[in-house]
Amino acid sequence: MRYALTLFLTLLFTGGLFAQDTLRVLFLGNSYTYVNNLPQIVADMARSTGDSLIFASNTPGGYTLEGHSTNATSLSLIAQGGWNYVVLQEQSQLPSFTDSEVQSMVFPYARKLDSLINVADTCTETVFYMTWGRKNGDATNCAVWPPVCTYEGMDSLLYLRYMTMAQDNHAIVSPAGALWHYLRDNYPTLELYQADESHPSEAGSYATACAFYSVMYRKDPRLIAFDFTLSAVDAQNIRQAAGLIVYDSLMKWHVGEYDPAADFVAVPAQGNTISFVNSSVNACKYFWDFGDGQSSDEENPVHVYASGGNYPVSLIASCCTTADTMIVNVTASQTGIEIENSGIRLYPDPVADFLIIENRTDIRYEVRILNDLGQELSLPVQRNGYQTTIGFGNAQSGIYFIVLENDRDRRLFRVLHQ
Repeated sequence: MRYALTLFLTLLFTGGLFAQDTLRVLFLGNSYTYVNNLPQIVADMARSTGDSLIFASNTPGGYTLEGHSTNATSLSLIAQGGWNYVVLQEQSQLPSFTDSEVQSMVFPYARKLDSLINVADTCTETVFYMTWGRKNGDATNCAVWPPVCTYEGMDSLLYLRYMTMAQDNHAIVSPAGALWHYLRDNYPTLELYQADESHPSEAGSYATACAFYSVMYRKDPRLIAFDFTLSAVDAQNIRQAAGLIVYDSLMKWHVGEYDPAADFVAVPAQGNTISFVNSSVNACKYFWDFGDGQSSDEENPVHVYASGGNYPVSLIASCCTTADTMIVNVTASQTGIEIENSGIRLYPDPVADFLIIENRTDIRYEVRILNDLGQELSLPVQRNGYQTTIGFGNAQSGIYFIVLENDRDRRLFRVLHQ
């Protein structure tokens, strides 16, 4: 008997924070964090939008990540756990040094601190605080390392090294430096620096805080109703810039990249029994609602429906404070669905060397091939008008699932290859 199952994708919802409007954040840095009390500015911004920030910080002047990796106060604060985020800020010049110096003086300590953060609390995310090039370059090191002689040269190196640290440690970036670059280019009269051409002015700290608010709360900084000490015009211009550079490109800064993403395939078996193959990523807990009043927290459940019919099956894949939900309409049928009646025909079954898919509907589908473990395979596919041919000549014998999907619909067919 041929068994087939039609799946209709009715809803795909990606969730962010579970109404998590109160965050606990640890800032580990130096004077770039301490000046103007950056954490407090972020807290005041959050308060203006109905959110709240509970924070602690350790910011000795000129401190490096290496220094924090052995500092008793920093280590004790990390070990407390319970932080949503731990912010790591390197000394302002080090990440712009030569490759060999950065490889020995910066990257190892970024990794060590990130590891300590994860050991203390697996739900804490590391945030790398991308700083900015000095207003006219690094005069101190210009003679021995010419790339830092200009703002552009120094800033580009800082950008590269902070992005590398985030990528290597599966962390996120608060791109203050990138936001400053945009503001320098588009609002040249806005003074972001103090007189030393290094530390942030009040406007510079405000811009930096907007970047942090955006990546930590995942909310639009254009909604902030706190101007700090700035004029209303300057504050609004900075918020608009932060919205454009940071909030509108959160994935560029790895925000949300490591969130759970729910996905599954329903595989028909005998009668009304359906196996659910879970292909979610970045999740540590699962909750299934089978649409008939029954549920499960297994990773790959098998469910028997009392009777045939359509059932909305939902999977919530979660980890820590983030979750993603996928809902699919599953049709359980004891006799299966005649493929020809759907306007789509697959033959022969069992298949030997080639499987033919005839699609005489007006709907166009992408084709995916899965094995009985739910793993996607790469088999030769040729299209000619309404007919698609899949080559099974080099595939192992067994059960395969052919997935036809587009933005609105997903159909799954079971075939046997002998």
